[in-house]
Amino acid sequence: MNVQARVLCAFISVFAIALTPNGQWKSWGIYGIGVLFVILISRVSWLSLFSRVIIEFAFVGVVLLGTLFRPEGEVIWSWGILQITTTGVMVLGSVTTKAILSLLMLNTLIMTTEITELFKAFLALKMPPLLVVIMASMYRYIGVINREFTTMKRAAISRNLMSNGKMIRHVMGNAIGSLFIRSYERGELIYNAMLSRGYQGVHGNPEKLAYKNKDIVALIITIFIVFLGQIIYF
Repeated sequence: MNVQARVLCAFISVFAIALTPNGQWKSWGIYGIGVLFVILISRVSWLSLFSRVIIEFAFVGVVLLGTLFRPEGEVIWSWGILQITTTGVMVLGSVTTKAILSLLMLNTLIMTTEITELFKAFLALKMPPLLVVIMASMYRYIGVINREFTTMKRAAISRNLMSNGKMIRHVMGNAIGSLFIRSYERGELIYNAMLSRGYQGVHGNPEKLAYKNKDIVALIITIFIVFLGQIIYF
């Protein structure tokens, strides 16, 4: 499949999963089968995929806990002003299912596609060029921060400055401050190098890839699964 077809299939699936009303377990069962099929044919590492999803879900889970405490529905448990109701459990389960299925789909897309190809696909799909440039710059800046942090950590370990917890906290506190300065300076050097090579803030005309038969079949199957999942609760 070409990259544009992959992105379209992934985004259509994620939008369908997110827009499904709470409590529609049959619909998410259908979407779950579709996501499982995509993972199997993608041949990604299950360990790498789930490790990514677990790390990302740890941040999302903090927000999801707020959906558990709702006044509607029958009270299951209460302690002071806090109470858990049947509606809260249903909403929490629904939002959690949406988040897990969406993360699985998007991580599968990222693991099977080069990041530069994704940006080209966004441009080919008429996404605003400025937004794509911002995302590409963020990706490169994160890479700069990661490299600088790795260098500083290696230097601290070589000087035996990570031997105990107190020393680690002191080193990490200093590293965070200097990391911003060093990454900013490194970012300026990279930006100046980009300008010297003719960078003008936007990408050139995106290359439009022709849709092959297998791309069209994949889009049709995706739309069919989405349609089936949406009509099942009517």
